[in-house]
Amino acid sequence: MLRCADGTLYTGITNAPKKRLEQHLKGKASRYTRARLPVVFVYQESLETRSDALRREAAMKRLTRREKLRLIESAVLSAARPKSPPKPRRPRTGKPVTLSAKTKEPRS
Repeated sequence: MLRCADGTLYTGITNAPKKRLEQHLKGKASRYTRARLPVVFVYQESLETRSDALRREAAMKRLTRREKLRLIESAVLSAARPKSPPKPRRPRTGKPVTLSAKTKEPRS
């Protein structure tokens, strides 16, 4: 997804995002973005097949502007959030304990 100079959002698919962005910036990719230069990438997803990408593009185009902005914001926030290392698991010791269905008290 691109943000145009006038603040509008443009959604499309490609298998070469950097090259496609260069085409947009040169005014060679789309009539819509050509009239709204410069453009910047604001959101990107990777999908397995072209068919999946076309379906996702259609779904994204049906989103409201507010929903698209929320999607962009959530991607920015998740990218900025530091990844915490997984918590170490404590080794199990002793006999396994199960809960009784009727009393919810430990049973051995």
